[in-house]
Amino acid sequence: MQLWLDTLASPVGELRLVGDAQGVLRALEFHDYDERLHRLLTRHYRHYEFIEGKAPASIRQALEAYFDGEPSHLDAVPVATGGTDFQRQVWQALRQIPMGATLSYGELAARVGRPGASRAVGLANGANPIAIVVPCHRVIGANGTLTGYGGGLPRKRWLVAHEQRLSGATLALF
Repeated sequence: MQLWLDTLASPVGELRLVGDAQGVLRALEFHDYDERLHRLLTRHYRHYEFIEGKAPASIRQALEAYFDGEPSHLDAVPVATGGTDFQRQVWQALRQIPMGATLSYGELAARVGRPGASRAVGLANGANPIAIVVPCHRVIGANGTLTGYGGGLPRKRWLVAHEQRLSGATLALF
């Protein structure tokens, strides 16, 4: 699989954007997590190579708008992933969590019709290759605390707080 790799500056560090020739976002990772990026791409696509290319302007603009306070633009970003049917179902459900809201792993498991599968949902969440656009940062522990995040808890804390400020939500998660 041939994929383009582009970078974008953000308030939470430089982002690595990965996509295909059709302009679909296949991965989004933080610059200091390149090893994780390659591990997930290998897991999802087996063989891939980066070719020269840039992210479509619409993807770059949607991400810039998100960080500038207009997160609804992310809804229009086209994404595609490898992964199992269950993982893709979880990732699709993540995109349905409203900006500024959070869910526990158990609540997300119930939403995908698998109550009691919170551990499997957690594993799928952790294998999400498209950070921010597929908002795995909106999933928290059952007790309301921030738990694991592929980009590190400080980034998760920033993303959740950013979205809560924009939405007017007042959840205490720190």
